[in-house]
Order: sequence, then structure tokens, then C-alpha cells
Amino acid sequence: MTSRRTFVLVDGENIDTTLGNSLLGRRPLPEERPRWERLTAYVESTWGQPVTGLFFLNASSGHLPSSFVSALLAMDYRPVPLSGGDDEKVVDVGIQRTLEALSAGHEDADVVLCSHDGDFAPYLEPLIASGRRVALAALREYSSGLLTALDMPVFDLEDDVAAFNVPLPRVRIIDLSDFDPEHFLH
Repeated sequence: MTSRRTFVLVDGENIDTTLGNSLLGRRPLPEERPRWERLTAYVESTWGQPVTGLFFLNASSGHLPSSFVSALLAMDYRPVPLSGGDDEKVVDVGIQRTLEALSAGHEDADVVLCSHDGDFAPYLEPLIASGRRVALAALREYSSGLLTALDMPVFDLEDDVAAFNVPLPRVRIIDLSDFDPEHFLH
């Protein structure tokens, strides 16, 4: 008998692009990038079962960022370096195929997708419909409405997971019960 586990599928390109283009307006500094081991630790603690982290990388250039791959391996992530043509979204296709494979079998697996990309919504729906635990890990306000409309929790990378070493310059709606004026008085 195998024990139930969770697969964390990280769309690193999407998270990096969101941080750089949408939030910061520049390439993120090292301290502004997520600490990926915190995501798997958070999911393992929250759902109380083993986690396997899969980090999808675009390796179409033929170059593998060896120091980053080593860091992923040290954090117990399995790097998934994919390559394809210039017109192929290799990371998206790789994640979509992985979600399809999980839907087709692996009934003992739950899924956390780390992305803001709404293209994954149709691939998550069958997993949700099957009764598995499925969640999104992202910066909530940048997540596609197609994802947030699904019946699944959203783990905010900064607020819930505490994946960053520095506060991000986010502007978002604050529930009055959570409002702390001290945050704005610094």
C-alpha cells in the first residue's frame, strides 16, 4: 500500500515573469525570489502528507542553469528541464501533460500548482472533480480568474507560505478585520 502524497508543480517561468514584469518592473533580486523549500514544507505541514516538488524549466536554449538545478536538488525538488521549438510553451505543455497523467491515474496523489496561468484551469478541473485535494500557490492578486474561480484553496506565496525573505511591494485589497495601520506608517 502506498501512502498518499502531494505533487507540487512549479511554473518557475510564470512566477519569475509575474514578479519581474507585473510586480517589480525589473528582474527580481535574489532576496525577492521565492524560497521554494518553504512551499513544499508549507504544503507538507498543511496537508500532513509527503510532498514531491517538480520544478519545470525551459531548457530550449540547450543551456541548463547548473547552479540553480543544484539548488533545486538540494531542496528535494526534481528539476524537469524541457526543450522545444521557439513557438512552443514547453513549460506549460509539460505541466499540462503532468496534470493529465495525474488525472488518468495516481489516485493516491493530490496537487498544488504554483502558477498564475489560467491555461491550466481545464487540466485542474478533472482532478478537483475526482475529489482530490487541489490547490493553487501564487500571489493571489495576479492569479488568473480562471484559476481562482475553481473550487480550490489559494495559498498565497507571501502571506500563507512566507516564501520570501523581504516584503514585496504589493497593492491589494485588505479585509478591514486584517487591516493594520502600522504597516502603512513605516
